Amino acid sequence: MSDAAIPRAMRQPFGLKLASNLFLIFWLLLAAFPLFWVLAMSFKSPVDAFSSSAAEVIFGPETLAKGDGLSLIDIALGVAFIWLSIKAAVKWLMPMAAGVGTLQRVFSWLVICAGFAVMVIVGLFVVLPWILAPLNAVAGPLGTPILGLTTEHYYAVWVENAFWQNFNNSLLVTAGVVTVSLTVGTLAGYGLARSGSNLAFWILIVALVFRALPHSVLVAGYLPFFINSAEWLRPILGENAPTLYGQPLAVIAVLVSINQPFTIWMLRSFFQSIPEELDESARVDGCTHFQAFRWVIMPVMWPGVITTGLFSFLLAYNDFLVTSLLLDASNQTMVPAIAGYFNRETTTTDQVEAVAAAVSITAPLFLLVMVFQRQIVSGLTAGAVKG
Repeated sequence: MSDAAIPRAMRQPFGLKLASNLFLIFWLLLAAFPLFWVLAMSFKSPVDAFSSSAAEVIFGPETLAKGDGLSLIDIALGVAFIWLSIKAAVKWLMPMAAGVGTLQRVFSWLVICAGFAVMVIVGLFVVLPWILAPLNAVAGPLGTPILGLTTEHYYAVWVENAFWQNFNNSLLVTAGVVTVSLTVGTLAGYGLARSGSNLAFWILIVALVFRALPHSVLVAGYLPFFINSAEWLRPILGENAPTLYGQPLAVIAVLVSINQPFTIWMLRSFFQSIPEELDESARVDGCTHFQAFRWVIMPVMWPGVITTGLFSFLLAYNDFLVTSLLLDASNQTMVPAIAGYFNRETTTTDQVEAVAAAVSITAPLFLLVMVFQRQIVSGLTAGAVKG
């Protein structure tokens, strides 16, 4: 909207508008600087990565001296490929996400996103270098490396150190927490939103009090059951009864207990923003309570469910305390695995590999927020209307 269309009394003074924009730009630079810096470090040799000179961290002369670098052609085609990949994601993936309305379509969309991510990785790190190698050989000065860059740390993390196993463990824990939290949260939130009882409200308040407890308290409370779970479950499951301690199921149970009150509370506020007349109309048309919930309310609720699911995802994906206390080495998730790079015998190479691993686990978060930004904003706005 242009300034001419805004009433004179509502226009901001030029000084206030300038100060607001400058503060916003400063805050964005302050927030983005650590991400840019660790990204640059992850592609450099340890000497460049921990150099006191910012120019050496960015341009990597020591990395370039080892024969690892990018030419002008590499940079131009690489930027073009990344830009086209982002454009393709915005053009096709985001509209598909906007149309998500059933579990089957959500699953199909996730499969398509995973395939798209694999195609981008293969194209960027396999196909593009294969094409650029002969081009650089005949391009003269344009094919001479000018920017130090190496992917050896990513190779060491994902292949030599088998970080992909930690990634799989994180996906298992995160999928379990999100699935259980949203399944229980939607049903409980819908019931509380449509209930006129004050008792249900105070029960939820008490649950939120437990949500505020330190996570170590819940871990200590569950620990005896997890350690002795084989004995307690043997009458039911026989000799195949598992010991839950050290297994992903133990972490899922604790993280769900931590996250569930918040999930119910948040979804309850979303359901309260949906008029009860929709339920009544569905009931008049012959739907049961569950059918009205499934076929009438839930399609309207997807922005709220996606927003709540993102918060649940972040809790499980970024957790350190619970996963480090309850999982054994073979089932460790990514965040504790990164912390394991730092010990008394850590070298600068180990530290750069830890930085590369940290950059790797940040990428899926950017992808989720970028693709679901409309649903997140819509969900937060809907939840703020009434609650």
